[in-house]
Amino acid sequence: MNAPHHLSYDYSPWTFWTSASDVEREAQHEYQKVFAERAGVTIGERAFLSPLASVDPDALSIGADSFIAAHAYVTGTITIGNDCTVNAFTVVRGNVTMGSGVRIGAHTSILGFNHSMDPSEPVFKQPLTSKGIQLGDDVWIGSNVVVLDGVTVGSHAVLAAGAVVTKDVPEWSIVGGNPARRIRDRRETASAGPSGAGESAFDDELLARLAAFADAARADAPAILSRNWTSAAGGSYVDRPGTAPTVRAHCDAVEIADLLLGCAPLELSREEHISRLQNLQDPLTGLVPELGFDPQGSDGGLRFGSGPATYHVLSVGYAVDLLGSRFLYPVHAVAEMDPAGLVASLEALPWRQEAWESGAWVDAWGTAACWNLAQRHPNSPGSVEAMFGWLLTHVNPGAGTWGTPTADTRLKVVNGYYRLTRGTFAQFGLPVPNVERLVDTVLEHSKDPRYFAPGRQNACNVLDVVHPLWLASKQTMHRRDEVNAWAATQLKQALAWWHPGEGIAFSAAPESGSQHLPTLQGTEMWLAIIWYLADLLCSAEALGYRPRGVHRPEAAFQLPTL
Repeated sequence: MNAPHHLSYDYSPWTFWTSASDVEREAQHEYQKVFAERAGVTIGERAFLSPLASVDPDALSIGADSFIAAHAYVTGTITIGNDCTVNAFTVVRGNVTMGSGVRIGAHTSILGFNHSMDPSEPVFKQPLTSKGIQLGDDVWIGSNVVVLDGVTVGSHAVLAAGAVVTKDVPEWSIVGGNPARRIRDRRETASAGPSGAGESAFDDELLARLAAFADAARADAPAILSRNWTSAAGGSYVDRPGTAPTVRAHCDAVEIADLLLGCAPLELSREEHISRLQNLQDPLTGLVPELGFDPQGSDGGLRFGSGPATYHVLSVGYAVDLLGSRFLYPVHAVAEMDPAGLVASLEALPWRQEAWESGAWVDAWGTAACWNLAQRHPNSPGSVEAMFGWLLTHVNPGAGTWGTPTADTRLKVVNGYYRLTRGTFAQFGLPVPNVERLVDTVLEHSKDPRYFAPGRQNACNVLDVVHPLWLASKQTMHRRDEVNAWAATQLKQALAWWHPGEGIAFSAAPESGSQHLPTLQGTEMWLAIIWYLADLLCSAEALGYRPRGVHRPEAAFQLPTL
């Protein structure tokens, strides 16, 4: 049975009873009635069960003002107190009891059962065991936490994002890491946010603003895409009305539609989008030139590392991937580069003067290698290994970056770091080196008022800080309070920049001219930036979307392991 209601309630269920219509409320009551008819099920006043959640318990008691959000998986014998939230994509299984005021972040697993492991029998033939999990009152569990069977978490404790909790957690303790260890007593710095857990994952005002922003973006998405579609010459996308069509504009349209609408842009069929983008690829080099490119022009043809074709390795490759297809041809310009040639190219890049340009080259090379591997087209043997080997042996150990950050070069070094790691370590799911020194460098840069004061930000500069900090947060909690404070400040400003029916401008600075006008590029980038800022604060589930293209948080290709 599906209870009709606005989709945002599934991801922000705490907003339901204050804003739902009478019809929506009645539908939720009817939906709960089905559960209440089952033996061993009790549901408190103003509780909310998302119809998109998989709730199939042996017994369930859920208290007043408690919520189970979309795609949660709840089985076993579950007792939930009052004022609790089980956020989206969370797993609660086995014998689990939680007190009142418990908040559980997205993608967390509370596993109140285990397998027997007698070596005389395969695991799958052995019975399950269950010691159970006890969560006290006022417990905050961040995103991507795992709590194992037999654990008791004391009241007022905080489990930091990504923690793997294998032992009991005393009252008031903040724990984090794998395995989780005690960081401090929550009462020691009551005015500061919990280290590693992000700004309050149950900050109702912030979560409501995120949900409202995403609702507005989804409602406006068809108009934005239509606004930037021109019917001339068979139809094409422009970055903003009045400008020339570009390849990137088409790719940004695909990304926005996938993110907000879950489909291809409606101006063409999915098959037509795929055909148009695939047929732009040059079969000899595997590169994608800009629209109107003249192969006989003075630049001598398509070359990897120069012009828009280099970025199109990212934008077109991911757009086609989002549409469910791939490039027609390998990126020969990269596949045919042997380790010696690759190392020579890396050595020749202007790391000291142009760290961003150098990082962008590496980003495109790594992405091209990724697409070749996904097509089962071999790159030159040893070239991917040579890339990572060179990077690991040339990173600046004192800064965690490639290039030396000074007052004059820090912007390009940090921005180049984002491009480089996006296409290599992040894209292949590998940890970044010297992570704590990286956090120091990026936080120093994030204080520069020229780029991050209110009304001075642009999409590149904010993305190139938040993504490295987000990557680092998967490996360390170093200076996490400062990371969270910066993310919260930038997020609250960015949420105010949406132009109804138009999207977001690339730059917040009025003096930036045309960059201060809403564009497809600005909209696509800021949607991803807002997700990363919110995810650092353990609040991204309120948006109800997750990047899957150029700015996807998951690896695009996993290298084989021994």
